[in-house]
Amino acid sequence: MGTVTRTASASRARAGSLRRTRPRFGETGISLLLLLAALVSVATTVGIVVALVQPTIAFFRQVNIVEFLTGLTWSPLFANPQFGVLPLVSGTLVITAIAVLVAMPLGLGAAVYLSEYARPRTRKVVKPTLEVLAGIPTVVYGFFALSAVTPFLRSIWPVGEGPEVFNALAAGLVMGIMIIPTVASLSEDAMSAVPGGLREGAYALGSSKMQVAQRVVIPAAVSGIVAAFVLGISRAVGETMIVAIAAGGQPNLSWNPIEGMQTMTAFIAAAGMGDQPTGSLGYKTIFAVGSLLFVMTFVMNLVSIRLVRKFREVYE
Repeated sequence: MGTVTRTASASRARAGSLRRTRPRFGETGISLLLLLAALVSVATTVGIVVALVQPTIAFFRQVNIVEFLTGLTWSPLFANPQFGVLPLVSGTLVITAIAVLVAMPLGLGAAVYLSEYARPRTRKVVKPTLEVLAGIPTVVYGFFALSAVTPFLRSIWPVGEGPEVFNALAAGLVMGIMIIPTVASLSEDAMSAVPGGLREGAYALGSSKMQVAQRVVIPAAVSGIVAAFVLGISRAVGETMIVAIAAGGQPNLSWNPIEGMQTMTAFIAAAGMGDQPTGSLGYKTIFAVGSLLFVMTFVMNLVSIRLVRKFREVYE
C-alpha cells in the first residue's frame, strides 16, 4: 500500500513539473507578432474594400448597374461611352478556362508522380525545379506568349492564317503553364498528408500504384486538391501582364480563343496608367471593374471553402 502511495505521489510530482508555471522567454512576444501578422492581413483586405466602395458607388450613381452587368459593348473612354462589362468578363473567363484546362491535368499528374511514384531523391530535385516556374516574372511569360507561342500556333494552324497576333489562346496556354507549380505543389502536399496506412491496406488487397493513387490517395486528399485548383484559378483570374501583352487590349465579346480579347485586369492596368483625370467617370470605371473582380474572386473562395469543408477527411 505504501509503495502504491509513493508511486502515485511521484506521478503527480512529475505531472506537476511538466505543467507550465510561467510563460517561456519570448513566447508572449512571438504570440503578439503572429497576432499582428493576422491583423495586418485582415486590415489589408478591409482597406481594399474601403478603397473600392466609395468610387464604385459614385460610378453607379452615373451608370445604371443593369446596363453595366448586361451591356454588350465596353467603350468607357470613347466620345460616346458605353459601359457593358460583359466583353471584359467573357475575355477573362475564356483565358482562365484555357489556363485551367492546361494546369489542372498537368499539375495533378505532376502531384501524383511526386507523391506516389517518384523516389525521395528524385522528388527533392523535381519539386524545387517545378516551383522555379512560379518565380519567373509574369512579364517574361507575356513576351514568351507573344514572341514564341503565337508564331508557333500560327505555323501549325491547319486552316487559314490561324490565331491573330494578339489572341486568347496563347495567353491562356502560357498562363496555364504559369499556374502549374501552384496546383502541383499544393496537391502534392495534400497527397503526402494522406496516412501511409491507407496505402498499405490497398497494397495488401492487391492494388497497383495507379489504383492506389486513383481510388485511395486522390479521394482522401480531394479537399486539398480542390483548394489548390481554386487558388490556381484565382491567380489566373487576377493575372495582368500575360493578358495585357499577349491577349490584346480590345474588348471583344467572343468565345473564339484565336481572337484578341481584353480581360478585366488588363483594362484596369491600361486605364490606370494616369491618362484619366482623377474623379472623372473614366477614372471611376477602374474601381467598378475592380469591385466586380473582387466579388467574383470572393464568391469563388466561398465556394472553395464549402467544398473543402464538405470533402475534408480527418485522420487520427
